[in-house]
Amino acid sequence: MMNRTNMIGLAVLWCMAQWTTPLYAGDSARVGVLDQQTVMERSKAGKAALDDMAGYAQTRQKIINADEQELKELQQSLEDPNTKLTDAVRQEKEEQLRSKVEAYQHRVQEFNREVQQKRGEMVADYSRKIAAAAQSVAQKEGYAAILDKGNDAMLRIVLYHQAALDVTELVVKEFDRQNP
Repeated sequence: MMNRTNMIGLAVLWCMAQWTTPLYAGDSARVGVLDQQTVMERSKAGKAALDDMAGYAQTRQKIINADEQELKELQQSLEDPNTKLTDAVRQEKEEQLRSKVEAYQHRVQEFNREVQQKRGEMVADYSRKIAAAAQSVAQKEGYAAILDKGNDAMLRIVLYHQAALDVTELVVKEFDRQNP
């Protein structure tokens, strides 16, 4: 049998549970998901930024390709059996080739670093802008949170969601409105 103290304790716990439930049971929070990469690719400003980035990388690649061609031609001239070079001239050309290969490798590393840095700055800038657009959509549409669902190339944060939760297109429109 339960003694009186235990019964009172249970009654108090039951009452507390009844009073606190409404505090936690409120309306369910709306959560949306978006794909930042898609926002970049479909928004006007994002497309322009991606095109600028591609152009920047392409100009660097053209310089690298020209350097590479020059190195191939120098290498072929050294390996050509029809070319008669004195030992001093051959040694000078080989030294020139080594020097140009080192300069080429340094340039490739420098260009790669520059492109990565520029890409990182662009991603950081546009991530802030996309976050602002997502916040605006969340406030207008009553979302408690909007999560980046990620993609296969990056960390996938949201493993599953119903298609109705995807607000990517709303964020694209808001992003375009905020970033003409």
